[in-house]
Amino acid sequence: MAVTGVVGAGVMGIGVAQDFAAAGHEVVLVDTDERILDEARAEITRNCRLSRLMGGPALDADEILARITTAVGLAALDKTEILVENVTENWDTKAAVHAELDEVCSPDTVIIANTSAVPITRIASVGKNPGRVIGVHFMNPVPQKPVVELIPGFHTTPETILRTRELLTSIGKRWVDVKDASGFVSNRVLMLTVNEAAYLVHEGVATAESVDEVFRGCFGHPMGPLETADLIGVDTILYSVEVLYEHYADSKYRPCPLLKQMTDAGLHGRKSGRGFYTYSS
Repeated sequence: MAVTGVVGAGVMGIGVAQDFAAAGHEVVLVDTDERILDEARAEITRNCRLSRLMGGPALDADEILARITTAVGLAALDKTEILVENVTENWDTKAAVHAELDEVCSPDTVIIANTSAVPITRIASVGKNPGRVIGVHFMNPVPQKPVVELIPGFHTTPETILRTRELLTSIGKRWVDVKDASGFVSNRVLMLTVNEAAYLVHEGVATAESVDEVFRGCFGHPMGPLETADLIGVDTILYSVEVLYEHYADSKYRPCPLLKQMTDAGLHGRKSGRGFYTYSS
């Protein structure tokens, strides 16, 4: 199998790297700091050990980690044939990363943007070869979610689409074809739901626990919207809602002030130990 690059060793990048390695791919996982990469390897080990308990397959952590090479900086991706970018939902950050990827990678490298809200055509406009850029919205936690959204940009070539589909098939993912519009399908709906749920807490209409119990008990959802926010990351929710608000200029996407305050306070959900709920370390 071709060497697969993964940019960003946060929650999503860890899940993507683990999925690729479990399927037999050689993976290069990059980030900006060696400490982040060390934490990512430790998290992958934990995820593998818990896989059976979470209803997944038995995974050999040592075998999976043996297929993952970690490195600081994007230069380590120069030999990859296909890669997945997983950086934060902030346009300036994404634009800077994609500008550098355009210089580092071979012209034949397929660049997959794993984004929840930023339009793929906008991301592709940063580089000189927009035809090789495509969007795949992986769901969290990546190893447990069998379906992704597949989003070609305006210039994405048929070859790029084919190679991306082949990659997804190799890791057991099914895809739903979606046109390039900010938020796509899942987050056009989900972010509105989470944002409105945050407003209910912000306005004192109900506690987070009560909001989530309505969705679990009345609608049969396995998780309520605010539990989901903690899983995704409260900061990621905020950034995604801000992208939707900027793109559509529609007041229905106006971010809840509570999301802004929690993000500023470092209450980012499970990854920080506290969000709408408190988690043991």
